[in-house]
Amino acid sequence: MLETFQREVNKLRRVNPQIAEYAIGLTYLETLLDLPWLEFTKDNFDLKRVKQVLDRDHYGLTKVKERILEHLAVLKLKGDMKAPILCLVGPPGVGKTSLGQSIGKALKRKYVRMSLGGLHDEAEIRGHRKTYIGAMPGRIIQSLKKAKTGNPVFILDEIDKVGKDFRGDPSSALLEVLDPEQNTTFYDNYLELEYDLSKVLFIATANSLSTIQPALLDRMEMIEIAGYSREEKMEIAKRHLIPEQRKEHGLKPNQVKISAKALADIIKHYTAESGVRNLNREIGSVMRNIAKKVAMEEPYEVVVKPEHLHDILGPTKFDSEVYTTQQAPGVAIGLAWTSVGGEILFIESSLNKGSGRLQLTGNLGDVMKESASTALSYIKAHAAELDIDPERFDKTDIHIHVPEGAIPKDGPSAGVTMLTAITSVFTQKPVKSFLAMTGEITLRGKVLPVGGIKEKILAAKRAGLREVLLCKENEKHVQEIEAEYIKGIKFHYVDRMSDVLSVALGITPAQKNGSNGMAKGKKKKSAAVEK
Repeated sequence: MLETFQREVNKLRRVNPQIAEYAIGLTYLETLLDLPWLEFTKDNFDLKRVKQVLDRDHYGLTKVKERILEHLAVLKLKGDMKAPILCLVGPPGVGKTSLGQSIGKALKRKYVRMSLGGLHDEAEIRGHRKTYIGAMPGRIIQSLKKAKTGNPVFILDEIDKVGKDFRGDPSSALLEVLDPEQNTTFYDNYLELEYDLSKVLFIATANSLSTIQPALLDRMEMIEIAGYSREEKMEIAKRHLIPEQRKEHGLKPNQVKISAKALADIIKHYTAESGVRNLNREIGSVMRNIAKKVAMEEPYEVVVKPEHLHDILGPTKFDSEVYTTQQAPGVAIGLAWTSVGGEILFIESSLNKGSGRLQLTGNLGDVMKESASTALSYIKAHAAELDIDPERFDKTDIHIHVPEGAIPKDGPSAGVTMLTAITSVFTQKPVKSFLAMTGEITLRGKVLPVGGIKEKILAAKRAGLREVLLCKENEKHVQEIEAEYIKGIKFHYVDRMSDVLSVALGITPAQKNGSNGMAKGKKKKSAAVEK
């Protein structure tokens, strides 16, 4: 770097100050001088204090905090370590970006945030050649120049929303930035020098991994942040949201309080999300209402109770009762994962006279359509065991619909729900009340595991459902969830599609042996499931 700087200074001395090249050279030298080549902040290695800061700023998120503490412990013992690239993945509003700020505060490092949402020009990462008019370094180098330190906590926000067009592929440019083996010699087009990024603690955030380039995904260590349960939201609201909103609206603690029951009602009836962003907005609405009454000196009750919410927030926006009533035969409840957390998914089926045609509606993707075809093929192959007349399939059209048709839906996890809904409409047996399910199916009759289990279970609990049917291999994912957050939910773990029908509809293969065999089979299977 020193040689390059000296060479540029000597070149500048020979250039007439009146020509454009002089200004370009001068700007380049100033940039070199402003960069923190050997300036680093001293890390705080008091791990107990770091833990206190993280616990104070964020409730829950145990895995993330443990990972940060592990990294610092190694750094403390070894003295030097190539910084890992952490990627926090989770729905909006769960605190991914603010967690980066807390990490910077705990380490006593500078905090830098760079939003990648909509970024589509590769030069934004690598910079322009300095011969171009208006050339400047990439945003990585510019951010380090602004931070004035070579080892900040660097948040790469919304890395899943990087664009791509004729100006290059920023995702490919990020490969060098986010690879600990390569970023010691990061090359910026403007500097024309190698810059060491290995001391920077990069933390990327994303809502979904599906849109991230596989090579880029391979460079990062994934830490999933699932949605919060109602109990976690209660604690977050009490510790952080209510005090912050009260302060923002100029109110004192003795001027407004929200009762625990009112807070629970806001969470249950006015928000349906994995994070706490909408909850924060609703609490803000309550504070504004009270602030207006205080400012106008109107009489009001200091403690906000459930009966006050209708006047302050209006009618309830979400009602769990729609999910828990007894459904007609042919309707099953599935669980889906989305980028904003878990969702409840109704799958409806009906039969009409026809020629055996299968019709699918509800804006379904190819994988979901294939799940419906697989479920129907299995039912046809096992019609005798399910006590269904095989000739009905040739004389009946089957229509499967998934409501909220404006929303695209895809994925294999609706397989067991499709199977249950079609079997239910053919046998005219209603699906067990308060039961939701998720799992992939095969033609061999197997049930395969799926992802997003925590988000799906939390969605089932939010909706007031009491039982969840999962693949046996997903049991380990349920065990990772803290017990108090899934209290009151009964789990059924299955390996075979016949087990699904046994739990959901009470149908067992013994039914084909007649009424006596059916009763015995039911009793035997029920005992096995309870066990």
